[in-house]
Amino acid sequence: MTRPAEIDDYHRKLSPSDQEICAVLATQIELALPEAASKVWHAHPVWFLDGNPIVGYHRLKDAVRLMFWSAQSFGLPGLTASGTFQAAEVRYDDVSEIDTEALAAWLAAGRDIQWDYEHIRTNRGLVKRTAF
Repeated sequence: MTRPAEIDDYHRKLSPSDQEICAVLATQIELALPEAASKVWHAHPVWFLDGNPIVGYHRLKDAVRLMFWSAQSFGLPGLTASGTFQAAEVRYDDVSEIDTEALAAWLAAGRDIQWDYEHIRTNRGLVKRTAF
């Protein structure tokens, strides 16, 4: 799948070191989830499977944050819980901090373990586990 131009545009607005981090993340995500659709969603690159957000990243003040929408259920080390639903994250200050083996494991888990964020509004704010 070809990366949408809007994601490359997002990268171009970052500092060179952040561009490097995001380029590695995007490439690893695309290798692990070739069937995923990607777009800039809520101003940040996000990858979706069957309309459900799986993984995305964005620049914060202090780091690039990689977030998995369902990662609190992965049972894998290296991610920190984020928010009130099932999301978890990792933050990067330098491209050398990216552990591609851990990232591959998280992406594989992201394919298999999903909570239904696509239908959160129709489920009255409740996030339900999808059947995969």
